[in-house]
Amino acid sequence: MKTIAELLQQHPFFQDLPREHQEFIAGCGENCIYQPGDYLAREGAPADDFFLIRAGRVAVETFVPNHGALCLQTISGGEIFGWSWLFPPYRWTFDARALEKVHGIRLNGKCLREKCETEPALGFELMKRFARITTERLREARIQLLDLYGDKPSAGTAAP
Repeated sequence: MKTIAELLQQHPFFQDLPREHQEFIAGCGENCIYQPGDYLAREGAPADDFFLIRAGRVAVETFVPNHGALCLQTISGGEIFGWSWLFPPYRWTFDARALEKVHGIRLNGKCLREKCETEPALGFELMKRFARITTERLREARIQLLDLYGDKPSAGTAAP
């Protein structure tokens, strides 16, 4: 069986991080498995962790009154979920629900924050990685919104 440090080395989020940082972070992690329908996170609940998805798919959702759960994004193996552990008040802003059996690594946010305080270079490196992912996901959300709400040619009007 592989150690958490070995699993971190294999995940794209940590792949090129120096080995000593991976081993330092590994103390905050544990293997986790979620069955279809299980929640990794609930909107408004304490955000104590973040997740490296190794296999399976996770729906990132929000509740819409008079509609129910609205899927904003689907995350799969090789991706991460959760940066709410980084910023006070440390509360989830979305639900995360397993769509199929999910294998992952759950990393404790408080543990990581403490390690980043003692190792500022590690903290800076993690922030750069989270900033890149945040930027990518915002760009994806923008594209989705343009698809949903962008101008569509009306009937009888030729598209340019």
